[in-house]
Amino acid sequence: MSDPNTVTVDVVSDVVCPWCFIGQKRLDKAIAALDDIEVHIRWRPFQLDPTVPPQGKDRREYMLAKFGTDERIREIHARIEPLGEAEGISFAFDAIKVAANTLDAHRLIRWAGAAGEAVQNRLVRRLFQLNFEEGANIGDHAVLVEAARDAGMDASVAETLLPTDADVEAVRTEVATASRMGVTGVPCFLLEGKYAVMGAQDADTLADAIRQVAAAKARGELDKAG
Repeated sequence: MSDPNTVTVDVVSDVVCPWCFIGQKRLDKAIAALDDIEVHIRWRPFQLDPTVPPQGKDRREYMLAKFGTDERIREIHARIEPLGEAEGISFAFDAIKVAANTLDAHRLIRWAGAAGEAVQNRLVRRLFQLNFEEGANIGDHAVLVEAARDAGMDASVAETLLPTDADVEAVRTEVATASRMGVTGVPCFLLEGKYAVMGAQDADTLADAIRQVAAAKARGELDKAG
């Protein structure tokens, strides 16, 4: 197509959020259904719990402090697992031993964006897989460097920058900006920087929202709204 409609989707998410992993899979399905619209994805940071220490916490203790009992935790996991399975996700919650602080993961995602949209998308997918399907500690720098390599990044960038404070404040500022915009939970899909779709909506809902925004953009209505 000589002049395709294009829609940019900023996905505000946290890589320790199971609903964000489900949302990522559903967004993939939505995009696959949009033959006539070119969708560009940018991943934006959010921290569900920035108070987790850099070294992380024992996940079972962390979950018990949050939800009270093992039974309640099992109920939560049991609700999410079949939804993940429907999207091709094999959640392995029992394999996750560390509740990670995701600040460094978000720094890495930011740097991946500088390497290109495809690289950033691959990295986010890999981080979700590592955390939820393989039980890896995605706060561990060695795990992050390997994820960067898997995604096609220059791993030496990650090795060099992760031990420093590079972009720590930039990520925290982005998280604070999302909160000021009213983002209280994730995932949040921000279409063309103007319209928000909250939560892990099904693929049809996401595709329909993208179509509506593309149509409004084609009519010049987004420019007027700005």
